Amino acid sequence: MENNNLDNDDVCEVFNSHEDAVNRVRQRMPSEEQYSDLSEFFKIFGNPTRLKIISLLAVEDLCVCDICEALDLNQTTVSNQLRILRANNLVKYQKEGKMARYSLTDLHIEMIYKVGLEHILE
Repeated sequence: MENNNLDNDDVCEVFNSHEDAVNRVRQRMPSEEQYSDLSEFFKIFGNPTRLKIISLLAVEDLCVCDICEALDLNQTTVSNQLRILRANNLVKYQKEGKMARYSLTDLHIEMIYKVGLEHILE
């Protein structure tokens, strides 16, 4: 983690914004609704159990029993977290007889997880 330096060396000594730069970045800013949706999306990653499930599914598609066993958690806990992940389109499942096999919805979810992990391991 970065050291928070409180001596104000990281603040401009004069306030003189650069209008051209400000205009360029404003043109590329998402809408308020998009920021709100993105904030809600990232909240889903704020739960360690959900992150563990995502980490497992980044390796291999698994049924609920496999996830429970790998994480040493009960089925109710895992099912509740899978329900949240499913409702937010991070995981999907496919029925195979009486079994439901879970997978990540797409490569983006795996990439978000891996980039976040890579960042904290630096």
